[in-house]
Amino acid sequence: MVEIHDTHHPIGSGLYYEDQKPEAKARAADFLKARAPKYLGYFESVLEANRAGKGKHLVGARLTYADLSLFQIVAGLRYAFPKAMKPLEKKHPKVVAVHDAVAGRPNMVRYLDSERRIPFSQMGIFRHYPELDG
Repeated sequence: MVEIHDTHHPIGSGLYYEDQKPEAKARAADFLKARAPKYLGYFESVLEANRAGKGKHLVGARLTYADLSLFQIVAGLRYAFPKAMKPLEKKHPKVVAVHDAVAGRPNMVRYLDSERRIPFSQMGIFRHYPELDG
């Protein structure tokens, strides 16, 4: 999460994004080229290794907070880097499947459609700046 945040605040969180745009562009490019594939690849390998969950959960045979966290990471990356996520998702189908399975659970559907769900915005960890999206 820190590395995702630091794509738009690479020098310091006390500075505005506008004050560190060149550095943010370089940091985001590195994140999308090296770090995001590494992290998503790690989660993909954990899913592949989880025999109890048959590749559908990170740990064991049932949904855990780890799966919910992975859902939020994928959703946030889709918001922040929609263009860059398209090829990454093709390379990490089990990660995407966890996201989609969590999003499709009845209680999650209700939550995601409710006013309680805080939408992504330019004030959170995941921010969309088109110029940073690969």
